[in-house]
Amino acid sequence: MEWNLRSAEELAAALRAGEVTSVELTDEAIARIERDDKAINAICVPDFDRARAAARGADRARACGEDRPLLGVPVTVKECYDVAGLPTTWGMPHHRDHVPAEDAVQVSRIKAAGAVVLGKTNVPLGLQDIQSFNEIHGTTNNPWDHDRTSGGSSGGSAAALASGFGALSIGSDLAGSLRTPAHFCGVYAHKPTLGLAATRGMVAPPAQALPVDLDLAVVGPMARTARDLALLLDVMAGPDPLTHGIAYDVALPPARHERLADFRVLVLDEHPLIPTGAAVRAGVHRVADALADGGARVERRSPLLPDLTDAATLYMQLLFSGTVARFPTEAYEQLQVLAAALGADDRGLDAARLRAMVFSHRDWLEVNNRRELHRHRWRQLFTEFDAVVCPITPTPAFPHDHSPDLLQRRIDIDGAEHPYFDQLVWAGLATMPGLPATAVPAGRSPEGLPVGVQLIGPMFEDRTPLRLAELLEQRIGGFRAPEQAALPSTAD
Repeated sequence: MEWNLRSAEELAAALRAGEVTSVELTDEAIARIERDDKAINAICVPDFDRARAAARGADRARACGEDRPLLGVPVTVKECYDVAGLPTTWGMPHHRDHVPAEDAVQVSRIKAAGAVVLGKTNVPLGLQDIQSFNEIHGTTNNPWDHDRTSGGSSGGSAAALASGFGALSIGSDLAGSLRTPAHFCGVYAHKPTLGLAATRGMVAPPAQALPVDLDLAVVGPMARTARDLALLLDVMAGPDPLTHGIAYDVALPPARHERLADFRVLVLDEHPLIPTGAAVRAGVHRVADALADGGARVERRSPLLPDLTDAATLYMQLLFSGTVARFPTEAYEQLQVLAAALGADDRGLDAARLRAMVFSHRDWLEVNNRRELHRHRWRQLFTEFDAVVCPITPTPAFPHDHSPDLLQRRIDIDGAEHPYFDQLVWAGLATMPGLPATAVPAGRSPEGLPVGVQLIGPMFEDRTPLRLAELLEQRIGGFRAPEQAALPSTAD
């Protein structure tokens, strides 16, 4: 029987029933990686010997009566997480020999849950791109079209899942880095509420792994089904034991509703700062129609929705002020000169990004205060709605673009060019206030590329968008394997 494209939930059930062993699952996954990953390049740091040893240990544990949530299930880990004994480089050539001695807290958690780690997945340089390529490990291709990106920065993880290289992966999200690759590769991902899952050990080298609270950034699960997202989130959720104590337990509230007909959903497909491409708009409409057909209350506008232009500007300011905070002095001074040359009436996103790069602490505090006003508006919105459906990016996966000046890149939306980073406004809608957001498949483009949407939920009510994702999966279907991944592992 072919296991590689089965869900983690199905694999765990088969393992419990004695239908398969972890060694068999692991060997099958490794065989598939060795067969297919030369073309995809998702697994940048394989760890097959230790994976096989962990699988043998999982089988022994099960034979002794143990049963943990992920016991014996093969998974992958994004390269930016520390895994003891493996390099953590964030794609930066000068850190190619950085090998941490301890696992990141989330790696420790999935191992404690019994997962078998096959290896690490590829990322962009410094995690700072919507594509996944770097000088150390090369380019990760989209499994649906190798001339296109798999997304970033968790692009290796999304491509691995779509290709059948493990049942689950753990990634991170600051600028859509979980959701965009899921959208581009046709899989599922969940950006948790800010602060829900500990991030220690997901740190750029050579910084020490400390229990710091990151602004905007989260770690989260990726999978091929909505139920698998919930399974992995339960393993990942919880603060750092170094700051809250090992016995600390997280009790997320249950989903607001169990039936689709009880959900109240606001659907958005237009943004004032960037157009939505036809393929993505069709995906949003497909989901909206499925919700309405299932009896959900679907609205297209609400006076309670925070201003989207202001939200995008705030997001860019918070994102870019943090991104350049550790730039060398010379680079910072050059940015100051460029920012000073901006016209006072220039209020575009490019100008907002540049000004944010040279923010004073006073500037940042003012923007942070405006963020709190937005959070309050979201709280008011979620008294009337349970979730917001909207795009993740304006287009499906785009062709590889490795031009070195990211600020000069352009994204093609139905034949018109737009600034590359402007496509982040949809991802930032949930990121800026710290809201949970679940990326779900929503069909295919006319060219056959995956299209996804995100379901944004109320803060710390992660189970609500996750349940909605599960109900949608039942109505419109979910992950579908690319042609190559659907071939048996024994194929030539």
